[in-house]
Amino acid sequence: MNRIADAFKRPGRKVIPYVTAGDPNPEASLEIIRMLDQEGACAIELGVPYSDPLADGPVIQAASSRALNQGMTLTGVLQLANEARQQGVKAPLILFSYVNPLLRFGLDELVKKAKTSGIDGMIIPDLPYEESGELRHLAEESGLCLIPLVAPTSKERVQRIASEAQGFIYCVSSLGTTGARSSFSAEVEEFLDMVKQVSKVPTAVGFGISQREHVDRFLNHTDAAVVGSALVQRIGERATSLQDVHTRERSLEEIRAFFCELVKGVGTTEANVT
Repeated sequence: MNRIADAFKRPGRKVIPYVTAGDPNPEASLEIIRMLDQEGACAIELGVPYSDPLADGPVIQAASSRALNQGMTLTGVLQLANEARQQGVKAPLILFSYVNPLLRFGLDELVKKAKTSGIDGMIIPDLPYEESGELRHLAEESGLCLIPLVAPTSKERVQRIASEAQGFIYCVSSLGTTGARSSFSAEVEEFLDMVKQVSKVPTAVGFGISQREHVDRFLNHTDAAVVGSALVQRIGERATSLQDVHTRERSLEEIRAFFCELVKGVGTTEANVT
């Protein structure tokens, strides 16, 4: 069974963290991945740093810059995933990338390397569903899931996407770029309920989720919540200490405390990040 399907069958609150692979450096990034796995991440999204991240807000753009400055590449992300597996990480690993680096790498080679590196699925925000057939077929043949994104749109289009969905469906809570938000549209629950109604696979919601209260709210309407910018910002604020092996542990514990609050639903919510 694919790790993604197995993860969604386990009991408990399901939170999917996003990290930019290689931020603030590969060694610290690996430690963060291990910590998130230890603390019950439903799956872990590994963002491939990219110089023109169209769907990402300033927090993840800055993280991409830090990772690129460390020399992180798509090949490096796959190596990082492989090392995480060798060190015992069990959570599903989701490659999150824009399409250009994947095309340059070669889709056949990508799927082969992703599989052998321990990747379980892929999310490609700028690959339209209508143009995803080739990669979806290659992924399915190799036991990988090409996870679709759906935004508030017509029910007919959501049904078409859901009919071929693999792994889970990523529901975009808000139009625009990523980034922590203090409020969401009043219609977002109706959208999430509609997707869940037509989907044969689990659903997750992302974009803007930064607090325990957000997770509480959305887990009433979806199977998992994706937390990206709020986590990436906390990593960025500690970039210097995370790169130093002598100060890394304290920063890891601070990041752990934030993530545990989201997963366990207890604790004192920190102020919003923007």
